[in-house]
Amino acid sequence: MVPRALALIVAWCLLDPSGLVWTHAAAQQVREAELLTTSGEPGRFGGQLTLTQRAEPRTLNPVIAVDSPSREIIRQTVGDLLHINRETQLVEPALARSWTVSPDGRRLVVTLRKGLRFSDGDAFDADDVVFSFQVYLDEKIGSFQRELLHVGGRPIGVRKIDEYTVQFELAEAKAGAERMFDTVAMLPKHLLEAAYAKGQLAETWGLSTDPARVAGLGPFRFKEYVTGQRVVLERNPHYWKRDSKARVLPYLDRLVFLPVANEDAQVLRFRAGEADAIARMNAENFDALAREQAGRGYVMRDLGAGLDYTFLFFNQNDPPATAGVDMPRRLRWFRDTTFRQAVSAAVDREAIARLVYRGRAVPLAGHVPPGNKRWINASLPAPVRSTARAETLLRKAGFRRTGDEPLVDPDGTVVEFSILVASSNTVLRQIATVIQDDLAALGMRVHVVPFEFRAMIDRILNTHDYEAAILALGGGDADPNAELNVWLSSGPQHLWRPAQPHPATAWEAEIDRLMRAQVGMLDVGARKRAYDRVQAIVAEEVPMVFLVSPNVLVGARAGLGNFRPVVLDHHLLWNVEELFWRTGPARSPQ
Repeated sequence: MVPRALALIVAWCLLDPSGLVWTHAAAQQVREAELLTTSGEPGRFGGQLTLTQRAEPRTLNPVIAVDSPSREIIRQTVGDLLHINRETQLVEPALARSWTVSPDGRRLVVTLRKGLRFSDGDAFDADDVVFSFQVYLDEKIGSFQRELLHVGGRPIGVRKIDEYTVQFELAEAKAGAERMFDTVAMLPKHLLEAAYAKGQLAETWGLSTDPARVAGLGPFRFKEYVTGQRVVLERNPHYWKRDSKARVLPYLDRLVFLPVANEDAQVLRFRAGEADAIARMNAENFDALAREQAGRGYVMRDLGAGLDYTFLFFNQNDPPATAGVDMPRRLRWFRDTTFRQAVSAAVDREAIARLVYRGRAVPLAGHVPPGNKRWINASLPAPVRSTARAETLLRKAGFRRTGDEPLVDPDGTVVEFSILVASSNTVLRQIATVIQDDLAALGMRVHVVPFEFRAMIDRILNTHDYEAAILALGGGDADPNAELNVWLSSGPQHLWRPAQPHPATAWEAEIDRLMRAQVGMLDVGARKRAYDRVQAIVAEEVPMVFLVSPNVLVGARAGLGNFRPVVLDHHLLWNVEELFWRTGPARSPQ
């Protein structure tokens, strides 16, 4: 017989459809909340999805995260007001159930879903929205989102209308203004306001933070970080999406991210069943997995050209205080457009696509990959390797070479420099080796230096203690506005010389003008012409030597329901709340 006191507790509890025990009050909150119903296949609850990353994350803070491992993890724990569906590439409601745009395009009003809660159970409302944008727009914080939230050179205005309505004011009309809300994570004012007031928000939510002090609006929440071993996210019981059977998502209990130093090791983990999905692999590994997929229970897919692009770039910052005597001389080379054009002419992109990617990549003429069919400038000439043209350009810039001797600059100094590349990225290391050989044909002494990824990014963005580097960028959106932080000279990811107070060159000033102008062009044709001009300037000035755009190659263990990979990032986890295992241990809905 159940004691009377206990019987009362039982009477006031119930099981939600996913099998979690909820209090009566919590169940009432869900019934009253305006949840979003997804269209995916109804699935089974339970289990975990294990993935690998090339490096450990640096932070859990969405405001300051710039490295891919951190952002990949954070993305699963946060929510945005309006979201770009990675499958349709269209904007759709998210935390906001609807929005309106004024006829002049300068005012957006978003209506929030009622009854939503952060992963710690605290209510989400307009105060959190206003606080979030205050943080992102704060110049002292230095968020990479800040530049994206400026229109007409001015920050967007944010005003609370009532508990569930927020108004945004733009200095001028912005094309596709609703797209700028994508990936702007809403922050919990109740947890972060005190740190912000003390000027400590950028140091908040490190990897050692108590999970109870970290909350978001994503399908999962932070549970555990074990240095060098794993990051564990657990199901958010307060998530705001449900399936077609009115069951609260996500289906999975946990996401586990394992730091694995290199791609070959990632493939071994996948083969051994220690990881459930894999992406960003080289063509050799993809081909090997594809050959054995039927017998080993994989599903491998080549999605064709995506939005990622690889590139070589040179340091054009002022020399750091710790720089040796050679650095200023080398910076003069790197700031010379003709020198960069010569390097670009010498690089054999076709060989990179053929040798490194086994044909599963496309050579690039500019920074817009061929997968972005709407915005690419198709008039840019196809890249063709020409050592003869490279030598002509170098002579024009005053460089000279006698026979097989090394190339020297106008002062007689041998042209020698190092290229940093992430030690964990096999593909980029192979690309660096091809470029090393190509430039050796010009007499340049090039050293490839593998570097730990986080330390490499710190040198590029902060200390500026490097000479050249090879990186890859990926687009979460095909729209030009998604890369404002790269192409505006003041942008924090303007990699060759980030966060300039004023444009360092006339051509960068012209790109600034065009990028800011296209933001306000409601005529798609006019925007296209402006962005075509940006692409032409970039191709001429060569701040980055664009190399190839790799095909999107992904795989997962058979039996992963709602597995619908896409070319936009994140290719695998864009619909993580809908992923489920068709077989295996699971919690049965009650």
